[in-house]
Amino acid sequence: MTKIEFTSPDAVAGDIEDTTEFAPRFGADGLIPVATTDKATGRLLMLAYMNAEALGKTIETGEAWYWSRSRGEFWRKGATSGNKQSVIEIRTDCDQDAIQLVVEQTGPACHTNRQSCFYRIIATSGGVKLGFAE
Repeated sequence: MTKIEFTSPDAVAGDIEDTTEFAPRFGADGLIPVATTDKATGRLLMLAYMNAEALGKTIETGEAWYWSRSRGEFWRKGATSGNKQSVIEIRTDCDQDAIQLVVEQTGPACHTNRQSCFYRIIATSGGVKLGFAE
C-alpha cells in the first residue's frame, strides 16, 4: 500500500468550506472523529477515531480502519469478529474536522453484539437514568 498524503488545511487557498481540496483537520492528538452510519437505514452505528494512516487505509482498501485510543493501535473493523464495514462513501463536514463513513455493515456493529453502539437512551423522568432501546 502507498501512504496517502493529505493536503494541510493551512495550504488551502480560500475558504475551506468551499474548496475541493481534501484537507482533514486532525486534532492536537493526531485524531479525527468518525461517525459511521448504515447505508441501508441511515442509523448511526458507532463513533470512533482515525489518524492519518487509518484514514489512508480506509480510502485505499474500502474497508473501515480506526485508531483505538484505549489500545493505542490500528484496527480494521471485523478483523476478529467478522462483522466488517465495507465503505460506500466517505464524507467530511464543512470545516473538515470530522468524517462520516457510510457503510454496509456485516453483522452487529457493537462489540456487545448489538446492531449499533448507541443502544441506550438517557431518560430524564424520575432522575437521569439509562434505558435500553434494543
